[in-house]
Amino acid sequence: MATALFVLTVPVVELVVGPWVLTGFDVGDALPAALQPVGAVLLVAALLVLADAYVRFAREGRGTPSPLAPPRRLVTGGVYRWKRHPMYIATTAALVGEAFLLRRPVLLVAALAYGTALAALAHWWEEPLLRKRFREYDQR
Repeated sequence: MATALFVLTVPVVELVVGPWVLTGFDVGDALPAALQPVGAVLLVAALLVLADAYVRFAREGRGTPSPLAPPRRLVTGGVYRWKRHPMYIATTAALVGEAFLLRRPVLLVAALAYGTALAALAHWWEEPLLRKRFREYDQR
């Protein structure tokens, strides 16, 4: 239930509310139309990665991605087998996909700012916290 609540709030704000505020979901013409299929593929791939990550947090981690209800166990399966923070990569890629679909460069700028902020958050806050919480974190 907690994971479902997280999914209905955080990604909706990141991938629906934010882009809507910036673009009104109006398709522009500032980027080539040829990028729209690439955007669709990026968006679908990102949503699949996010779905896998959320399921893993609930089943494997016995918690949520939220700091308010963190996982009890370190999540290392699925997309977490290859990257430590796949949700951040996926949401950034989804924003790029939306930029290509809507042909709006403002979403590329948003994706850059968002990705940079999340990389800093992961490096300076989440990584030290995970090292303290899970001894096996650095062994991956």
